[in-house]
Amino acid sequence: MTEDNRPADVVALGASAKGIQGKDIGAMRRYWQGMRKDGDVPRRSDIDPRGIEKLLENALIAERIAPGLARLRIAGQHLSDLMGMEVRGMPLSAFIAPDHRDRLSEALIELFERPAVITLHLSAPGCTGSPEMQANLILLPLRSDLGDVSRALGCLVSRGGIGRTPRRFEIVKVSIEPVDSTVAAAPETKSQPGFADPNAPFEHGPPILESERPYLRLVRDDT
Repeated sequence: MTEDNRPADVVALGASAKGIQGKDIGAMRRYWQGMRKDGDVPRRSDIDPRGIEKLLENALIAERIAPGLARLRIAGQHLSDLMGMEVRGMPLSAFIAPDHRDRLSEALIELFERPAVITLHLSAPGCTGSPEMQANLILLPLRSDLGDVSRALGCLVSRGGIGRTPRRFEIVKVSIEPVDSTVAAAPETKSQPGFADPNAPFEHGPPILESERPYLRLVRDDT
């Protein structure tokens, strides 16, 4: 996968060695766990692709855009292969069968708001030209540079031939593991080098603090 204006020290997601070895959601979980500082949720900028080189083809970075909704900011080549097209910028729900998207939405709310580690066990029924597939997807919460939990590191591993695309999965099982974390940190003035992603069409601003909210004041006039 090619990214325009990418810093020289950022590894492209499609540049990893191919093969089944290393494509393990457990390895992604261990990497994420190792990035936690004092038990807190890691920042997106802490993620270095060189630390998950063997997983890059299956890796993703997702951004929360609304409660229960997330879009792909970065996606490995395997995810594009499953859809038969470039998936960067698409909603994560594009990989899920329509009848199962409510379950994904509920899981994404837990992921970002609790926060929690989400593991989805997936299945795609076989049909003409498309063999049956099984897959696992892990989603691990990340903080943005503003300190809010609005990003996710993920890994999607499938078994079976892809066949005709796009492939969409039914959710067989959802596992939710709450994460013990500290309160959101204050915004940083300088981001750290790490798993950089391309510019998005828009960015959400920081939440309005209570002291910044407009208010009305009653003025009494006794004249």
